[in-house]
Amino acid sequence: GEENSPGMFNFADVLAMAGRDEHDSLDRISEGLKPGDAINIQFTSGTTGAPKGATLTHNNIVNNGNFVTSAIRLTVDDCLCIPVPLYHCFGMSMGTIGCVTKGATMVFPGEGFDAGATLKAVAGEHCTGLYGVPTMFVGLLDHPDFQSFDLTSLRTGIMAGSPCPIEVMKKVVSLMHMAEVTIAYGMTETSPVSFQSSVDDPLEKRVSTVGRVHP
Repeated sequence: GEENSPGMFNFADVLAMAGRDEHDSLDRISEGLKPGDAINIQFTSGTTGAPKGATLTHNNIVNNGNFVTSAIRLTVDDCLCIPVPLYHCFGMSMGTIGCVTKGATMVFPGEGFDAGATLKAVAGEHCTGLYGVPTMFVGLLDHPDFQSFDLTSLRTGIMAGSPCPIEVMKKVVSLMHMAEVTIAYGMTETSPVSFQSSVDDPLEKRVSTVGRVHP
C-alpha cells in the first residue's frame, strides 16, 4: 500500500529505488555473473540439529522454481497465494522464484500465516494456486468462516514439509477445489525440492509417496 510502516518500505518506495544509476550498476554486476555463482545462504530449519547455512547458486534456485511450478502446470495466467515464509525455500525458491519463471501473479496474505487472511486473499484475488504445509491446510479447512469464502478459482498448489493424511488431501481436493495439488519433498541443501508428485497421480499415491525425482 501507500501507508508508511516503521521498519518497512511501501511499494512506491521500492519502485523509486530502481533509478538509472541502479540499472547501470546492475548491468555491470550482471556481466560478471555465472549460473554457478552463489546467490544466497539459505539456513536449514534446524529440526534435526543446529541450523546450517546452505549456499545456493543462481542455477539452483531458478531451476528449482521452474521445475516445481512446471509440475503444477503454473502459467502466466495463474495467480499463486504464498502464505509460507519468504525466509524459507518454500516461499523463496518455490514461491517467488517459481512465479518469476512463469510470469505468474504472486499474492502474499500477510507477514505470517493467518488462516482467515489466507482464505480472504484466495477468494478476493481469485487465486488459482496455493502453497502450504499440511497443518496450514488443516487450519484453513477448520476455520469457522471457511464456508463463507468462494474458493472455486483454486486449481493447483503444493503441500510439503510433512506427510499429508489421506483424509486431509481428500478435503483439500473436494472442498477447496484443488484437484491438481501436488506433494513435494526436498531439503534446503537441494534448493529445495528433489521429488514431486504429478497432478495426475491418484490421491493415494500423492500422500503415500514423494513422487518422482526432478531432472
